[in-house]
Amino acid sequence: MLRPTSSRMRRESDLYALEAALERRGLGPVAGVDEAGRGACAGPLVVAAVLLPPSARVDELGDSKLLTEAARERVFERLRRGRAETAVVAYGPDEIDRRGVGVCNLEGMRLAVARLASRPGYVLTDGFAVAGMPTGSLGVVKGDRTAACVAAAGVVAKVTRDRLMNELDGRYPHYGFAAHKGYGTAAHEAALREWGPCEQHRMTYANVAAHCAR
Repeated sequence: MLRPTSSRMRRESDLYALEAALERRGLGPVAGVDEAGRGACAGPLVVAAVLLPPSARVDELGDSKLLTEAARERVFERLRRGRAETAVVAYGPDEIDRRGVGVCNLEGMRLAVARLASRPGYVLTDGFAVAGMPTGSLGVVKGDRTAACVAAAGVVAKVTRDRLMNELDGRYPHYGFAAHKGYGTAAHEAALREWGPCEQHRMTYANVAAHCAR
């Protein structure tokens, strides 16, 4: 099984080079996996897996955290129109509280890959290795800046989650979910102090729990 070193991957400047190398060695198609919302204290955790079409080049594709919201939406639509295979798994706050965000994240990565229409020959995950994948896999340091399929998964996860948080903003207008997407910003903390947590908050998170027993 091909296992490129982390140092080699961090030096790679071409977003598509790692996948191309795996394909040349007969390990394709290569799927990327990433998540959005792990560090938030409200809203869902969303995990996405993406298989890009062979030789695909997606304008503006890159680390979702470095793209503007408008750019992420454009990339998302290009992926959809370009017939990229995608699969998304989401966990709500109750399940995150019950099982733990780490457990949900790892399970979500395995499930997202399993739900792709095509079975990948290899899987790249962002940052760390994930045991139990249905095929060979590798954790890639800064994967969303190193491998196109991981960057694409990050965009799909982020856009999907942001749209859900925008919907929640309409249901829970006091918290400003559309602005901070459930992360622990100063504005979010101020809303928690004033209104207390709602059912979309992760009650096991310390900053939320601090406002549960007032």
